[in-house]
Amino acid sequence: MDFKNIHIGELIHQCVHESSVDIDRICSFMKQGEEEIHKMYTAESMETAVLLRWSKLLEYDFFRIYTQHLILYAPPSSAGYNMVTDNKNSQLPKFRKNIYTKEMIYFILETIEKGEKTTLQVIKEYGIPKSTLFRWIKKYNR
Repeated sequence: MDFKNIHIGELIHQCVHESSVDIDRICSFMKQGEEEIHKMYTAESMETAVLLRWSKLLEYDFFRIYTQHLILYAPPSSAGYNMVTDNKNSQLPKFRKNIYTKEMIYFILETIEKGEKTTLQVIKEYGIPKSTLFRWIKKYNR
């Protein structure tokens, strides 16, 4: 999975293919014609309301793909990107940036194993604590 270059339409099409959902059910649920559905498969991005409907229909969290992108590729200088939610008076939910899924851990370890990045590069580029990375290496070493 390429988390850097996300083409959401292709990912949705792949999920539809893997889950074998009938096109009539998709059209009915999405309230769109078959032609519009096929256009969505070619769309690199789409509105969040539409993506939410796809997530519900296919029972897959497509938003998590974008979250993984943020975890891997948000620049270190933007460590305060969530500053709005640090305001005690804010009604917005608070999120932690460093929530790593198994897929992310495997992706990071794979880049180290293949020699694409060193452990030091991973620590600096992705902001992963050194102890966390070495714990992953010890725990998930194949």
